[in-house]
Amino acid sequence: MTKLSVNINKIATLRNSRGGNMPNLVQSAIDIQEFGGEGITVHPRPDERHIRYQDVYDLKPIITTEFNIEGNPIPKFMDLVLESKPTQVTLVPDAIDNLTSDAGWDTVKNQDFLKEVITEFKNNGIRTSIFIDTNEKFIEAAATTGADRIELYTEEFAHQYGLGNEKAILPYVESAKLASELGLGINAGHDLNLENINFFAKEIPNLLEVSIGHALISESLYLGLENVVKMYLQRLKIS
Repeated sequence: MTKLSVNINKIATLRNSRGGNMPNLVQSAIDIQEFGGEGITVHPRPDERHIRYQDVYDLKPIITTEFNIEGNPIPKFMDLVLESKPTQVTLVPDAIDNLTSDAGWDTVKNQDFLKEVITEFKNNGIRTSIFIDTNEKFIEAAATTGADRIELYTEEFAHQYGLGNEKAILPYVESAKLASELGLGINAGHDLNLENINFFAKEIPNLLEVSIGHALISESLYLGLENVVKMYLQRLKIS
């Protein structure tokens, strides 16, 4: 079954908006795992506008499932990952001022850089994943970097599916098939929600993990965090 990793960036955003420690990020991660969440994802950015670098160190001891840290491998980020040693690092080519992730890696242009970064992480026992678009040449190039997995960038699917276009899944299916043939594991994330997650997970072969944050936390405002985590797990179970 596809694992659910909950991105808690938005919980940190809410906390930071007033200062102090409400909501308590560490307790939220503990609760999400107790509710059945199979991983915790954070994406610290250089300006620390949501997840702070210190949060990673505070969270590490209480993670009983899988810990996934996303980000652009600038030196400060690499130091953070190597010191905290999460289960997985997901490499995302964010510009410093990006509001959110909006594109995957050009793994052809950045081949040498990615190989160097991935070798460093893998030498330290950290599983690596590359955030990537549904582009055949980029997926093929990802397989030669030494990465363990790719994470399919799913914003376009989510947008088109919301418009009623189920055929928008097709490039993702083909990308997943190609990745599997090349020996890459498959993760996915960005704008997946309760409305589209079951369809997506049913259609994508060998989907190992989805990372969901913004939608899950937003849905929890109405339905409650425990309920929403369990609703996602149920949708993934029947996919």
